[in-house]
Amino acid sequence: MVLVGRREVLGGLLAATATGARAAGWPEKPVVWIAPAAPGSPFDAFGRPVAAHVAEKLGQPIVVDNRSGAGGTIGAAMAARAAPDGYTMLLGATSITYLQSIYPSAGFDFARDFAPISALARVQLALAVNRERLDVSTMAQFIEAARQKPDSIEVGTPGLGTVPHLATELLQDRAGIRLHHVPYRNGGQALQDTLSGQVAATWINAGAIAGHLKDGKVRVLAIAGRRREPLLPDVPTMDEAGLKDFRAVAWFALFAPRRTPEAILDRVHGLVQAGLAAEEVKAAWAEQGAKVELESRADFARFVDQETVRWNAIAKAANIQLE
Repeated sequence: MVLVGRREVLGGLLAATATGARAAGWPEKPVVWIAPAAPGSPFDAFGRPVAAHVAEKLGQPIVVDNRSGAGGTIGAAMAARAAPDGYTMLLGATSITYLQSIYPSAGFDFARDFAPISALARVQLALAVNRERLDVSTMAQFIEAARQKPDSIEVGTPGLGTVPHLATELLQDRAGIRLHHVPYRNGGQALQDTLSGQVAATWINAGAIAGHLKDGKVRVLAIAGRRREPLLPDVPTMDEAGLKDFRAVAWFALFAPRRTPEAILDRVHGLVQAGLAAEEVKAAWAEQGAKVELESRADFARFVDQETVRWNAIAKAANIQLE
C-alpha cells in the first residue's frame, strides 16, 4: 500500500486550484499563435481568418507570429518550450507529426510536447504531369514509363521534408520505381516549372488545379485522398488507380503545449469549430481547394495519432535526414 502524506495531498489540491483559477480567468492578455513559416504561407491563409473569429469571442487579440526556418522546427520548438498557460499555441500541419524523424536536432518531441486542439483544413494532393514532357493519361502508364527509364521523370516538390517529398518517396516504394526528386523553395515554383515543362510532374492541391487545366498543359493523373474532387470528377483516386491505401493529404491544425489546462483547450476548440462553421470561412476554404473539418477534440486526437504513426514510418523508410 502506498501512503500519501497530508502535505502531498494539500500540494496537489493547491496546484489543481491554481490551474483552475488560471483557466477561469483566461485570457487576461493577448494570445500568440506561432506560424512556423514565412508570411503568406497556408498557415496564414487558414490560421488568420480563424484567429480573428476566436479573438472576437475571447475579447483579446490573437497575434499570429511567423517564425520560419529549418522546415518549421524553429517555430515548433519555440511553441513546445512555451509555458502551458494558454497564451502560446502552434499552427501546425501534417509535417509536424514527423519533423523529429528527419531533423535530428528538431528540439521537440511532437507526441510528448503538444496537445491537439482542432483541425483547420485538409487539402488532398494530386499528381499532375506536363502533357508535352510526359505523354501519359493514367497512373499505370506513369508507373510503366518510370520503370522503362528509372530516375528520368522529374517530380517537383515544395522542398525537402515536405509532404509532397514524402509522397514522392511513398510512390517510389509502393510502385517499385525510381523518380528524380527536384526540391523547390515553395509549391508555386514547382507548379510553374511543371506548367512550363522544366520538370515532368508535381504534386498539387487537387481542389485548386482546375484553372490550370484549361490550356491543356498539364494532366492530373490521380487524387491522393479518399474521395474524388468535385471540380475533377473524372480523375480517379489513387485507390481507384490501383495503389491501395495511398494517402497524401496536407492538413492544418491548432495545437497547444502539453499540460495546457483542459478547460482552455476545450474552450478554444469550441470557438475554432464555430469559426469553421461560418459561411464566409467555408467559402474561403473552398476557393483554396480545402475542406472544412468539424469534429470533436477526441476524434481529432485519434486522427493525429494515426497520422503520426503513418508519416513517421514513411520518413524513416525513406531515410530522410536534414539539418
